[in-house]
Amino acid sequence: MKRKKLPIIKDLLITSIAAEGQSIGKVDNYVIFVRGAVPGDIVDVQLTRKRKSYAESRIIEFKKYSESRVDAFCSHFNRCGGCKWQMLPYKKQLDYKYQQVIDQFERIGGFEFPKPTPIIKAENDKFYRNKLEFTFANRKWIEKNEPRYDKSGRELEGLGFHVEGMFDRIIDIEECYLQKEPSNNIRNKIREFTKVDGYDYYNNRIFKGFMRNLIIKNTSLGEVMVIVVFAENNPEKINALMEFINVEFPELKSLQYVVNTKKNDSISDRDVICYSGDDFITEKIHNLLFKIGAKTFFQTNIEQAIKLYEKTLEFANPQKNEIAYDLYTGTGTIANFVADNYKKVVGIDNIPESIEHAKLNSQLNSINNTSFFAGDMKDILTKEFIEKNGTPDTVIMDPPRAGIHQNVIDILRNIYPEKIVYISCNPATQARDISLLSDIYSIEKVQPIDMFPHTHHVENLVLLEKK
Repeated sequence: MKRKKLPIIKDLLITSIAAEGQSIGKVDNYVIFVRGAVPGDIVDVQLTRKRKSYAESRIIEFKKYSESRVDAFCSHFNRCGGCKWQMLPYKKQLDYKYQQVIDQFERIGGFEFPKPTPIIKAENDKFYRNKLEFTFANRKWIEKNEPRYDKSGRELEGLGFHVEGMFDRIIDIEECYLQKEPSNNIRNKIREFTKVDGYDYYNNRIFKGFMRNLIIKNTSLGEVMVIVVFAENNPEKINALMEFINVEFPELKSLQYVVNTKKNDSISDRDVICYSGDDFITEKIHNLLFKIGAKTFFQTNIEQAIKLYEKTLEFANPQKNEIAYDLYTGTGTIANFVADNYKKVVGIDNIPESIEHAKLNSQLNSINNTSFFAGDMKDILTKEFIEKNGTPDTVIMDPPRAGIHQNVIDILRNIYPEKIVYISCNPATQARDISLLSDIYSIEKVQPIDMFPHTHHVENLVLLEKK
């Protein structure tokens, strides 16, 4: 049966921005979601999906650009999957993120909450990331004005970021504004070296090719880690490239590589081989040092992360005789940051390797009042565990975007701490979770923080107190 072609909507005025960075236009109060537009734009759109109360669409033509627009600073804007709000002034971005928190809490929460305090802006809206992962691909994005390339040659290969919505196409990045140098120089030099026979780039459709991924990490102390991911174990070629990087960039603190023969890009279950230097780099937060490994998760905007941790401590308002639990503790960054203000801090995470790093970070900083445990929270947070480790006065939690499981909600209701400080990178799931606790907790404070300028993402802190 032939599908009915959806209509084209002409001269649609974009009036606001919704969750996940989509913009909104309306026709007779019927909502149409549009990607790539900003309030004030007038566009023609092709509907791509139609529902009873809303439709999704793609832009066919801009009829008029909003007066709010600014020129994007990156030449890869609109094709690269990141930094999709560059056409908005930074002040406008902050306004929309702030409103996003309010909208999600009103729409999903169904609870009373105080007006959020003004969003904490980033002082640096460029070169703020301490980790980037690039992809080698045998099919790069070709612009309309570019020459035709010989498909049998190496010109179609590229190293960079994925085109939005395309798993096998990447933008061949020349200059990225997300990470400080030598990030761009490292990537471009490696591309130059590998554009020779034998170093063919990965084809994600047929799972063939030698060069797969490149990960670059740095810290505020100026330390840099490079991890190259190969799809095949060829010692001769691997050593030749690694030695080239080692000689070309002698300032690297850590140079490592991974052989990943799987069909997915995750290296969490792969061995990491240290070619030269240390197998870690070091970050500093206030007077604390943290070791970061190849697989270690760490907040990717350290300047904003420090503000986040300071605000967490302020919300928790700890007393020296109190016990705190840090759920989803990861490598124990928050747990160690607040430890000096508590009698005891207990960190829990389901990734054993992260917990080992958390313990090492406590040892590194001579912190003796932390305890870390790996496993599923519903299995760990038993009555016996609480009796042994103490009932928490405060629970701090920073879960993944999906939020917390119903089991954790049940555990929190049973433990019933005086305060919960809930950190989230997704106000929608945060609102959902808080609604399940709103009969026994009241929202005292709400604080948005911008961790990722030029994207729609917003971090949000909420202080819950017993009713």
